[in-house]
Amino acid sequence: MLTFRRRSCVVECALMASGLVEINVDCNDVERAAEFWAAALGWKPQREREWVWMSASGDPRQRDIKLVFVKVPESKSVKNRVHIDVAPRGVDQAAEVARLEQLGARRIDIGQGDVPWVVMADPEGNEFCVLGRRLD
Repeated sequence: MLTFRRRSCVVECALMASGLVEINVDCNDVERAAEFWAAALGWKPQREREWVWMSASGDPRQRDIKLVFVKVPESKSVKNRVHIDVAPRGVDQAAEVARLEQLGARRIDIGQGDVPWVVMADPEGNEFCVLGRRLD
């Protein structure tokens, strides 16, 4: 049992809790969104019925987190309440931001002010952040 404090109460979490397995991305153009994220992360997109998914392992039996791209009829209209953070690998933040811009992302201002990360939007308009720290 893990115990931590949240606001004024103590919360106990059993070690047998839910596991994060997928992050679903609503999009109008599933192929374009999956193509962008595949290039951004170096993952291989895999089609399954009406959606496309990808993960670091590329193996659906593995327990790594999967990104799942699902077609929806409506366009994005407001800021996401959940977003993806990526960290540069092998390059600094500025070089990674430039690479992502070449893939179709754009810098956006959501009122973040002066922060050490760069807020961007993928080709579908979904916000994500490029962190300053490198993974290597």
